[in-house]
Amino acid sequence: MHRRFIVPSALAATLLLAIPAAASPGTVGAPGIGDPYYPASGNGGYDVSHYDLRLKYQPTTDLLEGTATILATTTQELSRFNLDFGLDVSEVRVNGKKARFATSGDHELEVTPAEPLAKGKAVSVVVRYAGKPSELKINGWTAWARTPDGGVAAQEPESAVWWYPSNDHPLDKATYDISVSVPDGTQAISNGVLQSQSSKLGWTRFNWRSDKPQATYLTTLAVGKFDITTDKTADGLPVLNAYSKDLGANAGAARASLERTTEVAEWLTEVFGPYPYNALGGYVPNVTSGFALETQTRPFYSPKQFANGANVSVVVHEIAHQWYGNSVSVDGWKEIWINEGFARYSQWLWSEKEGEGTAQELADYTYAQHPADDPFWKVKPGDPGPDDQFALAVYDRGALALQALRNEVGDDTFFALLRGWPAEHAHGNANVGDFLRYAERVSGKPLAALFDTWLYQPSRPALPAAADAGLAEAALSARSAARVERPASWKKIAATNTVHDHGDHGHGERPDRGHAGHEHR
Repeated sequence: MHRRFIVPSALAATLLLAIPAAASPGTVGAPGIGDPYYPASGNGGYDVSHYDLRLKYQPTTDLLEGTATILATTTQELSRFNLDFGLDVSEVRVNGKKARFATSGDHELEVTPAEPLAKGKAVSVVVRYAGKPSELKINGWTAWARTPDGGVAAQEPESAVWWYPSNDHPLDKATYDISVSVPDGTQAISNGVLQSQSSKLGWTRFNWRSDKPQATYLTTLAVGKFDITTDKTADGLPVLNAYSKDLGANAGAARASLERTTEVAEWLTEVFGPYPYNALGGYVPNVTSGFALETQTRPFYSPKQFANGANVSVVVHEIAHQWYGNSVSVDGWKEIWINEGFARYSQWLWSEKEGEGTAQELADYTYAQHPADDPFWKVKPGDPGPDDQFALAVYDRGALALQALRNEVGDDTFFALLRGWPAEHAHGNANVGDFLRYAERVSGKPLAALFDTWLYQPSRPALPAAADAGLAEAALSARSAARVERPASWKKIAATNTVHDHGDHGHGERPDRGHAGHEHR
C-alpha cells in the first residue's frame, strides 16, 4: 500500500492563514517529517518516546473510543504542532492544560498549546477521541479492516491515522502501552507482551506492552474471537499466536504455518543474531485481503496466504523483518530495499537450509524469468519511487543484489554482514548508503559499482556486469541458455509474492492537505 501526495498550489497560503497571529513560522512544527515519497507523513518539531493508548471498542458498531497520552521531547520551540490523525477529537491537553486544536487536510490535527513550548523540553499530550475507523476514508480507502466479529488495524506504510494520533513515520519510533476494553468473549490482540487482562460489567480489558522502539505502522490491533495458543521459547520468551475462529478451510494450514514461528525465529537468530524483542508470535484474522505484514513481535497474516496449504516461507519473511525493517528501520521510504530485499533473501536461505534449492539456484531462476525488456528491470530497488515501492522487483531484484554481494565477498564475510548490521543499528534507522558503507568497511572491498548495478540501474545487468558482480561462470552459462531448472521451493516462495499487495489504495492522487477545518477551544 502506498499513497502519492500532491501539494496544492494554495497550500502555503492555507497554512499561513492557519498560523495564530502571535506565532512566527519558525515556531510552528512542520506538517511533514520530510520524506520525499510521502510529504504528509509524520510531523516536525518533536520526538515521541512513548504512547499510552487506552481504548474501548464495540465490534457490532465499529465504535472506537480512546484516550491517547503521548510523551515527547520538543526539538524546536513550538507555538503549534501537528499530529497525524483522522477520527473525531473532543479534547486535547498539553502538559495538563487545555489546548486549541484544528483539523486540516486528510489527517492533520493541529494543536496550539496554551503556552509556547521551549526547545528540548519534555511534553505530555493527551487526546480524547471517538469514531468508526472503517468509515474514515482517505483517498477513498481505509486501513481499518472490518471482520465478521471485529476489526483490524494493519497496513503499510500507514495505519495509525485510523485508530490513534501519532507522529506517523518510521523515523520517530517509540515504546507502547496499549490497553483495550472489548465485550466479554472477544479478544484484543496487539504487539509485545500481554501484561494482564481483567473483566468487569460485561467488558474485558487487555493490557499489552511493547518495551522496545516501534514504528507507528508496525503497531497493530485486532479485535475479534480468536483461538489462542501460547508457549515459551527455549530462552523463556512468550509466544502467542491467534487464529480467527471462522477461518474455514484455511484454518489448518494457517496453524501448521504459524506454529513453526519459534522454530523459524531460532533459525534466524543463527543467521541474523539475537532476536531483538521480548515476545513473538502472529495472528490470522478473518479478513478478505491477501497480504501479510511484519507488525512488531506479532505479524499479521491474511488467510489467503494459506489457501494452497501450509507455507512456512511467508512466516520466514515476516519474522526476518523483525531484524530487517523493525529493529533496523528505514529512515525514509525510498530505502525500502533494506527491509524487503533482506526478507526475501531470508526465504532463499530457508530454501537452502531445507534442501529445496540454494540461494544461488533461486537467483539463477529468478534472473532467467525476466528477459531484458521485462519492466521488472526498470524498477530500481534502491530508489523505486512511491508507485513501485512494493513492486516485485524490490523483493526479487533486491534479493539478487544480495546474492551478487555474497558471491563478491564470500560466505564468511557475507554472513558476518547479515549478523553485524542489525547489531550495529539495533532499534534505530538507516538507509541503503549506510549499508553500502558498512559492507565496504567489513569486507575491505569497494562495492559501489556492484550496488549501482543491482540496485540503481534501470536495466537488466548484462552478463559482463553480472560477472563483475562475482556471479559464477556456470550460472552465467545457464542464464545465457535461459533454461534454468526451477528449484523445489520456488512455488512456495512465489505464493508469498502477495505479501507486498497491500491493496489497490495508492494509485490515485489526492491533495496533500486541502482545507483548514474547524477550530476548537
